[in-house]
Amino acid sequence: MRAALLQMTGRIDPARNAATLVDAIAEAKAGGADMLFTPEMSGLLDKDRARAGPHLKAEEEDPVLTAVREAAAEHGLRVHIGSLALRRAAGSDRLVNRGLVIDDTGRIVARYDKMHLFDVDLATGESWRESAVYDSGDGPVLVETPWGMLGLSICYDLRFPDLYRALSDAGATMLAIPAAFTVPTGQAHWHVLQRARAIEAGAFVIAAAHWGRHEDGRATYGHSLVVDPWGEVLLDMGEGRGVGFAEIDSARVDEVRARVPALEHRRPIGAPDIAR
Repeated sequence: MRAALLQMTGRIDPARNAATLVDAIAEAKAGGADMLFTPEMSGLLDKDRARAGPHLKAEEEDPVLTAVREAAAEHGLRVHIGSLALRRAAGSDRLVNRGLVIDDTGRIVARYDKMHLFDVDLATGESWRESAVYDSGDGPVLVETPWGMLGLSICYDLRFPDLYRALSDAGATMLAIPAAFTVPTGQAHWHVLQRARAIEAGAFVIAAAHWGRHEDGRATYGHSLVVDPWGEVLLDMGEGRGVGFAEIDSARVDEVRARVPALEHRRPIGAPDIAR
């Protein structure tokens, strides 16, 4: 599979983000990609809840999703929308952070709602409380593609290896980890955690990310990555915006898992004995 990754600076206007996504689909197709991966919150990135509110729609009403589905069908390209902020239902005050996989006819074939919500106070003074408005997802999601099984996750999920163990135990050979990582946490943890998830699962990691200074005041780290099952970085988009490409060779998964058969050696882990 030739994977394309979009690195963008998400805006507070969904129409402008939709245009960026549609352009990226055309560019990815022109570049020979089989599938495009986009960041978390591809449709709207705005921490001002009052300003964002009027733009938030249920899935069936979301104009960004509609635009992406139409462009995917037009170009015959599969797309993983890293996530969209969506109302749980029309008129609901509760939201979901939902990733969607769209096939090359524009059909939605998989949905994943972010399981782990980012509630934290950072040393920079930033404070995030996703649980104040978002509901967490119910469980892991795996989707079959022509190139292997793709496990879905979103951003903060990256820090919870049990999720990726569940996905790889269920057959994932690729892991999507779209994100909008802050600069301090990105500098400290982004590369090491992405490589660790790839190595532990013996799977490719595909991590499309936001980059730059955003209109709502936040700054994101960028460095969209593709990591192979051995932990080798195949693509690092660094800083800036654009579409990058990487080759995903499914034979590499078999090679690495035969070399280090850690998945075969996994055992159920219960509560530890406490020695006193």
